[in-house]
Formats: sequence, structure tokens, C-alpha cells
Amino acid sequence: MKLTFWGAAGAVTGSMHLVEAGGRRYLLDCGLNQGRRKDADQKNRNLPFAGQSIDAVLLSHAHIDHSGNLPTLVKDGFSGPIYATPATIDLCNWMLRDTAHIHEKDAEFLNKRREHRKRAGWDDQVVEPLYTMDDAERTLPLFQPVGYHSPHKLAPGLTYVPYDAGHILGSSCLVIHDSSNGSRVRLAFSGDVGRPRLPIVRDPETLPPAEYLILESTYGGRFHKDVGHVVNKLADVVNRTARRGGRIIVPAFAVGRTQQLVLLLHQLANEKRIPNIPIFVDSPLALNVTAVHRNHAECFDEETREYLLHGEDPFGFQRLQYIREASESKKLNDLHGPFVVISASGMCEQGRILHHLLNNIEDPRNTVLITGFMAQDTLGRKLVEKWPEVRIFGEPMRVRAEISSLDELSAHADQKELLDWLEPLAPSLRKVFLVHGEPRQSETLAGLLASRHGLEVAIPAPGQSFELV
Repeated sequence: MKLTFWGAAGAVTGSMHLVEAGGRRYLLDCGLNQGRRKDADQKNRNLPFAGQSIDAVLLSHAHIDHSGNLPTLVKDGFSGPIYATPATIDLCNWMLRDTAHIHEKDAEFLNKRREHRKRAGWDDQVVEPLYTMDDAERTLPLFQPVGYHSPHKLAPGLTYVPYDAGHILGSSCLVIHDSSNGSRVRLAFSGDVGRPRLPIVRDPETLPPAEYLILESTYGGRFHKDVGHVVNKLADVVNRTARRGGRIIVPAFAVGRTQQLVLLLHQLANEKRIPNIPIFVDSPLALNVTAVHRNHAECFDEETREYLLHGEDPFGFQRLQYIREASESKKLNDLHGPFVVISASGMCEQGRILHHLLNNIEDPRNTVLITGFMAQDTLGRKLVEKWPEVRIFGEPMRVRAEISSLDELSAHADQKELLDWLEPLAPSLRKVFLVHGEPRQSETLAGLLASRHGLEVAIPAPGQSFELV
């Protein structure tokens, strides 16, 4: 078995790893790079291999930095199966369409600006969308469901089994068993490891023994506060901002994070711990994704199942309004008084959240509530780092709103949680490959794995290959 790292090597986004076994080629994930726009766009458009050279994709979960470049792969000639859990397939059905729509609309918006700049003497190039709705529609029929704990035969002597990663709905860790050509190799891929005791999804499962492990390291050098702290902190932000008549603007991933926030706000509203102000989820994608959550209660933890047993909708309550139409989204700018708006994208790189930030970031009464990891060079990271001025749609904006962070909701395991999750695997492992982390995070985790378990650890560079025997 040969393993080559292409995406999320030395970086957090763009998960994409190539496995060659039994004369065939498989991709583990095919995600979008996110960050400095020109660099990310170049990486996303220029795949390091021909699409038609890939036999199948094994998808860990639906987040766009893991699934979002599948239509580019199809556009480049890929026509094989994409294996994923049923919940992941249902999420991708909406997410890939939504991402294609955003690419088309962003290109349209930038080309309109180009016409204005052209009249002013600038000579910008026409912007082409990374992929179109047609590309997304051609991708969706390729998905094939594989349930948790169900061995799936990829080729003679080659199978894989998904396990619950506890990260988002339908997320999985994968174990590939290769007995082709007389070899006996077990390769585990963590995908994104979730956190114990988070709302909605079950805790991450322990994997069976494997000789090799591809492990995410997003928080390899960091620790989260206890999950129980998050409810008090969220209540404090809402109350503090409402008292000064401001708006709470919440960039949130449409999958997982939005549903977590809605569930927590539901809890706070039931307990009368926040004022009676409107709460909006302004994202057509989040609306569709929430419907997918309702259809996959088999993935819920016991706490979320309790809502269902009592006839309550965990993702809907009296003060909450979901917004689908752009015209309704624009009307929020004319509302008076405090309210909460949750909108995508989570890293503030595209989508309706940019319009909300444009209209609210310069008002000191407002709060921008960051609820998860922000990759390097994203607008979200600049806000977390308290830049005094940022660009939104190319326009310089002064950051006068309060910037608050709610890291406790991160769906990524922190350093201790990663070490606890790996510990049962350590005796069987020969080598660990750390991906999906900024260099400092990966290096810190690598040192701990070597000192605690005597493990050989590699932090691969893009394009680096390894023979697994």
C-alpha cells in the first residue's frame, strides 16, 4: 500500500489523501482549501492528479473542507463511487449544491465589480466559478451508502469499515484492511475526531487495532474549556449585547455548529436565562441541513433523543425563525432592537454572513460571536486576532463591534481528547501521520505521541509519499 498526502498536509483545510493498493487508487476525502483567496483558489482548481485516474473516494464527513472539491474532481473526469455514511450523503446533497450556488454568485458579483473597475481604467480578468451547479448535480449520483461497522469490499483483498467519529452528523473514522498481493496492512484514518459530551451527536468511538494512522491535529497543542462552561458564556454574551441594544452576529458552519447553537439557545430560552429577543438562522443551507438532522435521529446522543421522546423539536422553538429567501435576509438590516442572527459560512469567507458583517461590524453596540476554529488567512481568523480593520467584499471596514469567542463548541478534539482517543490504538501502531493542523499544533502533538507511546510520527508535506508494509 502506498500513501501520498496532498491536502491538509501542513495546513488545516483541503483534506485529501491518496491511497494506492491492489493496483487501484482511492482518495480519502476531497475537500476545499480555505484561506488566502488567490492561493486557495489555485489549489482548488489544479488537482495534483487526473480525475479519471481515481477509482473511488472514501469520504469521512460532509464538512466542505473534506467534501467540497468533489465536483471539481468530477469536472476533471472522475466517475467512480463516493462511499459515505447515509447521513453524510444526505448532508452533501445540500452542501455541494449550496457551495456551487455560492461559487456562481460570487463570480457574478466579482464580475459586476470588474465592469465598474474596467470603466475606471482597471483591467481585471473575468472570474470563472470553481464549479457550477451542473458539476454538483453530476457528482451527487455517485454517492453510495456504507453504514457504521459495515465492512465494504473495495476490491479483492481490500475492504474498509467506518466508525462513528462523533464530530458531526454522519462523521466517520475509517479503517482500511489490505490483504492484496499477500500483504497484511491496516490503515486507519481519523477524519475529524469529535469531542465527548458535545450536544446532538454521540461520542467518538474507539477504533480497532491498526498498524498505521492518519490523525488530525487541529488542536494538537491546545485545550478546550469544559463543555458545561459554554451555556453560561453564551447566555452572558446574549444578555450583555441585548442590554446595550446591539445585535449578536454569529458566523457558524451550517452543519453541526448551527444545530448546536440552536439547541443551546432553546435550552436557555426554556430556562428564561436570556431576554425575549428574536433569533434568526439566516441560511438556506442550515435550514436544509437541520431537516437532514431531523431525519437521522439514529445518530443522536441520549440528551437530544430526550427532546424527541417528549414530543419537542430540538431545533425549533417559539422565538426561532429560519430564513430562506435573500429578500427576507436583507430585511434584517431594517430591524430595530437587539436580536441574534446565525449565518454561514463559519469562517466568514463566503455566503450571507459577509453581508451581516458588512452592515454591523462598525457598530460598537453589536457583538460578533466566533464559535469555532478559524483557519489562517480567513476573515474569521482576522476577527479572532482583533484586527482593527478588515476587508469585506474588498471594502475596508473598521472593527468597532465587540468580538467574542466561544471555543467550547469546537467539534474538534483538543490535545487531551486526541491522546485519550488514540491510547487504545497505540500498542498496535507502527507509525502515525499528522495532518489537518497548523505546523505548531502538529509538532506539539508529535512530540507527545513519541514521548508517551514511543511512536514514530511523521508530519508529511504536500506530495510526500510513504510505502506501508
